[in-house]
Amino acid sequence: MESDQLRIGTAEREEAARLLADHFGMGRITPDEYETRVTDAYAATTLGDLRPLFQDLPQPHPGFFGPPPVYAQTTMQLPAYGPPIDPYAPPPAPMPYAPVPYSYRSKTVAGVLQIVLPFGVGRFYTGQVGLGLLQLLVVMLTGVGVIWPIIDGITLLKDGGLDAQGRPLRP
Repeated sequence: MESDQLRIGTAEREEAARLLADHFGMGRITPDEYETRVTDAYAATTLGDLRPLFQDLPQPHPGFFGPPPVYAQTTMQLPAYGPPIDPYAPPPAPMPYAPVPYSYRSKTVAGVLQIVLPFGVGRFYTGQVGLGLLQLLVVMLTGVGVIWPIIDGITLLKDGGLDAQGRPLRP
């Protein structure tokens, strides 16, 4: 079956009408021609019925007509940033997996210390002396600040944490 004999649907008719409206908006066809061509586009049943509506018009044409002529395609090449890519080269090797070493301190011990001795002892245990001193200071000055180390201990038990060197605490 030749391509001009292929039946078209509503989407193709509406695309043709939209493109004809673009040509009308650019002044390429008169209002009478536009009305006639749009009426013919909505009455079309095959590609062959639509092709004459665009025969005397420049691009854009409906995409279902096929690719535009070679001379109408752009030949601009985008700049390449980096070395050219060889299509036959093997894919790059994946990055080696380097597991993060665990701390020799335990999240369970740190959490229990925070809850049982709620003035920053668990943070001293993990090596985070600054945070432990801050919790001790808040508890000593306010008394109500004892809630912070308890919540911190629960968080350490639930999610774990990091030691002073940034390593995750052992489960």
